[in-house]
Amino acid sequence: MKKEFSELSNIDRTIHEPARLMIVAILSAVEEADFLYLLKTTDLTKGNLSSHLSRLEKVGYVNISKSFVGKMPRTTCSLTAEGRVALESYRQQMKSIL
Repeated sequence: MKKEFSELSNIDRTIHEPARLMIVAILSAVEEADFLYLLKTTDLTKGNLSSHLSRLEKVGYVNISKSFVGKMPRTTCSLTAEGRVALESYRQQMKSIL
């Protein structure tokens, strides 16, 4: 097996999952995004988006902050420095494989 293909076994599976890759890619292009923006942009369900964001937060790739605008709750998400490094590493791995 070629070295490039053996690298697939070392791929970051947290980012490799399509929905999480989409979330991380969106967040890499902005300073922060609120939950509703991510919901509309990704076309995921609320529960699915919430689950993926929780997973990304758990590994330290995303910061999630909750606040209120008036009486309305607002959840904002941003990519951490660790998340940016992980995305770039993932991108480099995929580039070398493909």
